[in-house]
Amino acid sequence: MSNSWYGLMVVGGAIAIALSGCSNLTIDQYEATAKTIYTWQVKYAIDLNNKSPRFETFASTSLINRNGIKPMGAVTGPDDRGLWWAALPPRPTVDEVEQRKKSGERASTPELIKSVEYQFSYPQGDRQVTLPTNYQVYRQVVKAYPTRTPLKLTLGVTDKSVEKAEPVNQ
Repeated sequence: MSNSWYGLMVVGGAIAIALSGCSNLTIDQYEATAKTIYTWQVKYAIDLNNKSPRFETFASTSLINRNGIKPMGAVTGPDDRGLWWAALPPRPTVDEVEQRKKSGERASTPELIKSVEYQFSYPQGDRQVTLPTNYQVYRQVVKAYPTRTPLKLTLGVTDKSVEKAEPVNQ
């Protein structure tokens, strides 16, 4: 097989994957959630400057934001991204941190990690589809939800995520 023929097959295959991997969908019923999470984490290593330390997580709290509406249990917010947060989890004690140390290891100071997990849900037939998404899609839903503006979705590869949401002008 010639190199040019092989190259065309590879390029053709990549285009077929790209074309078949993403879909567009227009919907008028939807929900977006942003799960805000606080987690205490400690780094352990013989040398804390080591490139591959191990991490231990301690207490964690989370709160589900739906469509930008203040959730029950919100303690702080909205922050600069429009998200509400739960109360801080209890900081690990020195005894808890030391209990997880292995022989010869040192422990860093506990660090509070903030993270957010975004999801988008919509009905499809008789079932509810829930897919991971991103901050931009969540924010678009926050703006569109009060008026129930229909959204045009761009789904990711093999329709396993929501990559983009745009309001449909009526």
